[in-house]
Amino acid sequence: MSKVHFITQGCSANQADSEVMQGLLAEKNHALVEDEDQADIVVFNTCTVKGPSESFFKKKLAELKEKNKKVILAGCIPQSEKKKEQFKEHSMIGTFQIDHIDEVVNETASGNTITLLKRENKSRLNLPKVRKNDLIEIVPINDGCLSSCTFCKTKQARGNLYSYPSADIVRHISKAVENGAKEIWLTSQDTAVYGLDQGSNIVSLLKEIVSIDRDFMLRVGMGNPDHLKNCIKEYAQVLKDPKVFKFVHIPLQAGSDKVLKDMRREYTADEFKKIVRILKEAIPEITIATDIICGFPTETEEDFEKTLELVREIKPGVINISRYWPRPGTAAALMKQVNGRIIKERTKKLTELFHEVALDNNKKWIGWEGKVFVSEKGKEGSVLGRNYAYKQVVVKGSDDLIGKEVEVKIIDCSSFDLKGEIIS
Repeated sequence: MSKVHFITQGCSANQADSEVMQGLLAEKNHALVEDEDQADIVVFNTCTVKGPSESFFKKKLAELKEKNKKVILAGCIPQSEKKKEQFKEHSMIGTFQIDHIDEVVNETASGNTITLLKRENKSRLNLPKVRKNDLIEIVPINDGCLSSCTFCKTKQARGNLYSYPSADIVRHISKAVENGAKEIWLTSQDTAVYGLDQGSNIVSLLKEIVSIDRDFMLRVGMGNPDHLKNCIKEYAQVLKDPKVFKFVHIPLQAGSDKVLKDMRREYTADEFKKIVRILKEAIPEITIATDIICGFPTETEEDFEKTLELVREIKPGVINISRYWPRPGTAAALMKQVNGRIIKERTKKLTELFHEVALDNNKKWIGWEGKVFVSEKGKEGSVLGRNYAYKQVVVKGSDDLIGKEVEVKIIDCSSFDLKGEIIS
């Protein structure tokens, strides 16, 4: 049996895929090793969403080649890359074939290269897993999406929408909680489209999940405004359930309707603001996370100012800020590009605004007392947890607090987290 090391890039869906592949290999008695130098084989689960991710991939792959490591390429790069001959010396396994990882490892260990990139819809639930964090179960609920954004290459890797049966999702979650998971993260390329290929929707799924008679907290992953706008009132009501973190991740991408149209996003800035307004009316303390791209090819200074205005108005608690990177094979890559210096300036300006907005948001929590579930080790004698609004709370304490719920008082904050002290 082989000693296998995993490198995982990208989103929580990629993380879930790696956990499944590791679970399948462990079941077949392969050894999973933390140190790549000790590995016979390295499985590189790749991400193609941004230029820097792909640059890291190429640099790391060159390093592994210098070490004479046998490498299996997994994830979005081998699945979406059209010029696959550049990877011909490596085995490849795509996003649809992760259940065949044992076969690929065995062939690679024997000195063969094997390529499994066939696209076929099948659930990746209720398979063996090795969790990165024993307390957190990442649950994919669908593959692909219904969008056709001009900047996105992930669609080429993950394809069109395929929703997993809700009964399989419920069974998977029930088993995970039975095996010690305390937090359930629903993930996919777009959770808001769940069920639309089956005559159902995300609200129906969430109602089924919160009815599971077990003790856990649910975090709903990224859902696009295109489809959330059609069910947002019902969605907000489900988020009020005590089992659900008061947290949503809704990508804005731009505050200009012209840019949104050029991105081929199927909503307007006003529709986005309406979604946020309905959520905040239902749950005033809700944490809003969003994504914004700086420097999309058709973005002018006026367009960018509209984005800044919208951020000042909605005051999101989390912004994932990305410089625009032209992704090969996408429509936006063929457009005239914005000067890199301008993109850098806009990114800096938006980052500074975010720090102001996020700090103002977090200051409102100072003095709050309540329960925090501790899920991981922090730095310098601290541990990290989340409160009911999914705010990260840093608490001084030892590792034996991990997995426990503690009563804390928030005494300070930064733009990124709350500082708490244990009061019982």
